[in-house]
Parts: sequence; structure tokens; C-alpha cells
Amino acid sequence: MSNTIDSKTPKTVDLTEVESHGLGEIIDGKELRRDLKSRHVLMFSIACAIGTGLLIGSGSALAKGGPGSLLVSYASVGVAVFFVMASLGEMAAYVPMNKGFGGYATRMVDPAFGFATGWNYFMKYLIATPTNLTAAGLVVQYWRPDLNVAIWIAVFGTAIIIINLLPVSNFGEMEFWLGVIKVLVMTIVILVCLIIALGGGPNHHRSGFEYWNSPGAFREYITEGPKGRFLGWWACMCQACFAYAGTEVVGMTFGETPNPRKNIPRAVKQTFWRIASFYVIGILVLGMAVPSNDDRLLGANKQSTSAAASPFVVAINIASISVLPDIINASLLVFTLSASSSDLYCASRALYGLAKDGQAPRVFSKTSKSGNPTLAVGVSALFVALAFMNTNESAATVFDYFVSLVTIFAVLNWIAILVSYLHFRRAVRAQNIELSALPYVGILQPYGAYYALFIAVMIIIFNGYDAFVPGFTTSTLILKYLGTVLFIVNVLWWKVYQKTLWLKPKEVDLVTGQQDLEE
Repeated sequence: MSNTIDSKTPKTVDLTEVESHGLGEIIDGKELRRDLKSRHVLMFSIACAIGTGLLIGSGSALAKGGPGSLLVSYASVGVAVFFVMASLGEMAAYVPMNKGFGGYATRMVDPAFGFATGWNYFMKYLIATPTNLTAAGLVVQYWRPDLNVAIWIAVFGTAIIIINLLPVSNFGEMEFWLGVIKVLVMTIVILVCLIIALGGGPNHHRSGFEYWNSPGAFREYITEGPKGRFLGWWACMCQACFAYAGTEVVGMTFGETPNPRKNIPRAVKQTFWRIASFYVIGILVLGMAVPSNDDRLLGANKQSTSAAASPFVVAINIASISVLPDIINASLLVFTLSASSSDLYCASRALYGLAKDGQAPRVFSKTSKSGNPTLAVGVSALFVALAFMNTNESAATVFDYFVSLVTIFAVLNWIAILVSYLHFRRAVRAQNIELSALPYVGILQPYGAYYALFIAVMIIIFNGYDAFVPGFTTSTLILKYLGTVLFIVNVLWWKVYQKTLWLKPKEVDLVTGQQDLEE
């Protein structure tokens, strides 16, 4: 069967052919299109995780742990995230699928594990969408504090829903240009912080690594002494996970990516340079330009998620630079809107993948003539309404709730990808497939995957430390462990309901999807 399906293919196409094709091309209006261009995917891989986690969350981490803890934690988690992406890329380049991460978990491990993974990913982006919409509304309040944030949530929510109902090629083009803006702004902000640290600001104060000596590279958090410094570092580790949450978003585009065996490895390699350039270097210069005990940094993070909360804006204010804070605020608005749009995209594709695997109502696997899963988009869009919770609670409190949930859902996604990958590698070995036959083999794999899995498991187990110190807090405990409990319950429920079996290495299907996809 030809790999290119003509738009005039008669409607009597055999359904078994349609399902076996399963690689994302449009067939009789039942599949996703491979309409994302390679430049769309590459920009996704560069820009999809640059958002509030980096521009705002890094300030909270700096205040808790200091510049040393911040740099070590962002570098450590960054390495783990790179190996998560390398693991996903290795699988996706060999057996491209359009069923999301849950599809790989089902195919490589156990349908029950895939069920839990798919629903976890769906829930993560259902929560992430209103999280970024809330932030977007608060960003606008930087200029118009007299208007209720709900107004902007309604306007921006409607906009991202319309964007996601467009053909995926239009969505990709829009995200591409928003990504270009993200990259340019982050580059400028990093350079500005470096210039400030070297004494190039209006105040001509050359701070260098002054703030690493006083107030110190490793701050005490909650308690004093070595234990306090350890808790400060661990707080940075947990915050770093939120900052990196979304890096794997590019994996959701693989089902709509042409020539996956070429473009997927390129996207994964871009991940390394993004982490090194924007996260590690950005965090380094931030620690040089802003003291971790600055009251503006602490106060801003307690009050809101507007640009005033960004440590990069604090650096600019310390250097007495005018006008630039408004520019950064406008840029942050672009970041949050782009993130909320891609979050809705991922939620709809996760639901589509669940439906394709029979783990959600089949109706959500239907697509429009343009290949867009409109019903999945519509249902996912309903949860935009969660952003209106701030009418009864303070927006900052609601934002913190969402951040806690999103972080755990994200780390559970990483664990699912890593476990699926390790089973994929076992299957490759058991079925006597040479590594040279794989289109892409990640560096230091599978050892890097074991490292990343260790980091992720530690985060899941100990991320709720602040529910116990300095005193026990029930609400914090629920927020930090609710996602993990739901994941385990979903695995057990589907295993009992469907009587699924853990796949043995020789039983894993490594054949389906091996068609030549070169275009």
C-alpha cells in the first residue's frame, strides 16, 4: 500500500488497512494529518517549555535555595529531562505512533500502564491550560489592575480554543512564530542579566559572583544548618521540575510529523541545546544579577504571577533600567498564551490517543476533514473554565494549587516514558534486533534513562516534604500526592477490569509501524 494516500481515496477503504496504517496520515477522515513541517517541530522542541516556570518559578527557587542550589538543581533535572527526551525519541523514531505516550506504555509495557499514562497526561494538560491562562490574565493586570482577571481569561481562553480548531498546519505556523519570539526574548533577557552582572547597567555595579559569597550560594530554608541548606536545594529540585514540565510536549507532535525518522532525532538533539542555553546559562546569570535575599523577589512571588514576580525583572530594577519591565511583561504574556495554546493541543491529542486505544469513548478518535480531532478539542476546552476559580480564591493561591498538580503529573509522565523505553530496549535485545537497525540511539543509553528514572522517583516520593515541615498540613499533602494516587488507582482498576497482562520482551510488537516514511 502506498504511503501517500490520495484525497480521492474511495470511502470503501478497508478499515483494517486504515487502522494498520496508524502513522498519522489522513485516511478517510479518521486519522491525524502529518501536516506539521519540520521547522514547526524543531521550534516546538526549542520553545515549548519556555514559560512561567522559568521566568517566574526560578525566582521562588532562588529565594529558597540560593544561586548555588538553583544552578545545581536546574542542571541535574535538565540532564534527566534530556534523557527522557532521548528515550522517547529512540522509541518514536523506530516505531512512530499517533497515540501519545499512553500508546507507547500500552505497546511496550501493559495496557493498564498505558491507560494510566494516557489519562495522567490528559489530566496534566487539562490543569496546565487554566494554569497558564490564569498567569496570562494576571500579566495583563500589571497594566490594568482595575479590571477583573476573569475578563482576560475569557478573552484568551476563547482565542486559544479557536486556534486549536484550525488545521494543524495553521496551529504549527502560529506556534512557530510565537516560539521565535520566545527564543529572541529569552536571549535578550539572558544577555541583559549578564551585562548587569558585569557592571553595564545604569548603576554600573559590577556584581559578578558577589551574591554567591553574600548572602551565599546555598541558602537555608525552613530550618537552619546543613538540614536547612539541604531543604533549600530540594525546594529548588522540585521547582526545577515545574520549570521543565512541558519539555516533552514536542513528543505529542510526532504523530503529525513528516519523515519522523529524520525529524524526531533532530528535535531531541535540540532539547540538549535548549537546556544548556536557556535553563543552565539563564539560571547562572540570574544568580549573578539578583541577590537571593532581595525583598522584592520574595514579596513579588508571594503576591502574584505578573512580571513583578519575575526575578529577571528584579534584576532589571536593581540596575535601575526603565521601560524594560513593561517589555518583559508583554513578552511574558506571549509566553503564557503560547503555553496555554500548546497545553490545549496536548490535552486533545492525549484524549484522541486514549480513544484510539479503546481507553476512552471512540467518538473522540474522530477527526475533521482537515485531520483535527475537533471533539477531543471541544471536551478539553471545557476545562478552561477551571481558570475562573480565582473569582472565589486569590489568583495566586489557585495558581499555586495548579502548579503543584501540574508538577506531579509531569514527573509521572517522565516516569511512564522511561519505563516504556526500558521495556522497549529489553524487547529489542530479546528479539535480536541490532542497535544499528534503530534510526536513532541516544547517547549513554540506557544508563541515562536509569539516572532520569531515579531522579523522577525521588521527586515523586519526597516532593511533599513541606507537608510535614515545619508542621503537618493536610491540604499540601493532598496536592502533592493526589496525582500519584490517581495513577496507581488507574493502573489497578484497568488491570482488574480488562484483565491485562504485563508484556514479556518477546511479546512486544516492534513490527507495526515499520513502513518507510521518507517523504
